[in-house]
Amino acid sequence: MFRTDHSTTMTSTVAATTAASATAATATATATALITATASATAAEPVGPGAGPTAVPKEHVHKRAADEVLLTGWERIAEDSYRISARWPRDHRTYGARNGYHDPMLLVETVRQTFPLLSHVAFEVPMGHHLIWDHFSYALIPAGLRAGARDAVPAQRGGDRSAGRGHDEVQVDAVCQDLVRRGNRVVALTLAYVVTRDGEPIATAQTRFTVQAPAIYRRLRAGRGDAREMMARAVPLAPPIPVARAGRALPREVALSATDRARRWQLRVDTNHPVHFDHPVDHAPGSLLLDAARQAAQALSHPAPVVAVAMECDFTRYVELDEPCTVEVTQLPRDPARRDRAGVILQQGNGAPSCSVIVTVAPLPTG
Repeated sequence: MFRTDHSTTMTSTVAATTAASATAATATATATALITATASATAAEPVGPGAGPTAVPKEHVHKRAADEVLLTGWERIAEDSYRISARWPRDHRTYGARNGYHDPMLLVETVRQTFPLLSHVAFEVPMGHHLIWDHFSYALIPAGLRAGARDAVPAQRGGDRSAGRGHDEVQVDAVCQDLVRRGNRVVALTLAYVVTRDGEPIATAQTRFTVQAPAIYRRLRAGRGDAREMMARAVPLAPPIPVARAGRALPREVALSATDRARRWQLRVDTNHPVHFDHPVDHAPGSLLLDAARQAAQALSHPAPVVAVAMECDFTRYVELDEPCTVEVTQLPRDPARRDRAGVILQQGNGAPSCSVIVTVAPLPTG
């Protein structure tokens, strides 16, 4: 049970997120219709650079390890509408398939990689600028996560490590909305997505983020913007909770450490993690916070294994590396489809939450 202050915070979060969900649903529906119309009109004549999809270098998705790049190509299909191809490796080092189904965090990471890609190639945001997450949501069809479907691509001898036992190909159609410019510089935008496999929609998503120039970012971080220094000051890594409770396969994948209170954990920030800290970062990355939230929802459902079929997340403060961060979960009323929901708050000190997440779960498919 949350303390009174946390209950009040979660009640406010649920109300705000419900309103945001309605807005996001409307925006996503509009985007879906626009994507469908533009795809039909332009399928034979891509209008991106060149005659077809352009390859994606690792620098454009802010990754150092080439095998962590999930995106394989992109093209512009209409004004402010883009088609991105991606692959989901079935044996990803952190988000590997479970029970024959892909980890939803592959969807999250696929969408996240589109932020820097489109910022740089479509909206001319210079390298070195910082992309700050404000809001993120997704909803997916569990069957769409089935690994090794008929679009599966087998591993190639001599191929890179990410291919492993093969991968599944997905298509991401994105529409840019609510673009804000200051002069000729993009400072904020919303992206709405439809994700398909073999021509069938399997997920929708929406995100809002801002863009900060390096000098502005340094002022905002107020002495905490040196990534290597902040990583050196990170809170010592605490022991993980049991892997089964977190729904993970290996202890290094667990983002939660036990505290003396039920339904409350400490965030484990492993600055040597090959995915979350693929490159130096001065704060806990959003991917880690979302991973911790879905693990908290799994712990709440334990021992029943579940899959996070939807998330609604608001990022309000940076999670600093040199301060402990608590992760607290409460059971929320079920959604209209009678699926369980969990409210998760990540907080440092006694201030406002750094991140608030509503996670909707369904039983993990078994066949």
